[in-house]
Amino acid sequence: MTTPQPNNPLHGLTLEKMLEELAAEIGWEEMGRQIIIRCFTHDPSIKSSLKFLRRTPWARSKVEALYLQHHTARREARGID
Repeated sequence: MTTPQPNNPLHGLTLEKMLEELAAEIGWEEMGRQIIIRCFTHDPSIKSSLKFLRRTPWARSKVEALYLQHHTARREARGID
């Protein structure tokens, strides 16, 4: 049984969903500028990024941090605590 994590914005969120939202929101080019990894800078796709990020913990951590940064900015823009 999993424990509810109301204060964890990543709880229940897949890496694929994070990538889709970031790509739609800021685009691959900006993602590649903020996190310099080849899967974002050379012919980027969700599939190639998932493959790399699932076996590269340091890069996945950077993507999660970028997602949280944008998630927080969206919440602040909407006036949500």
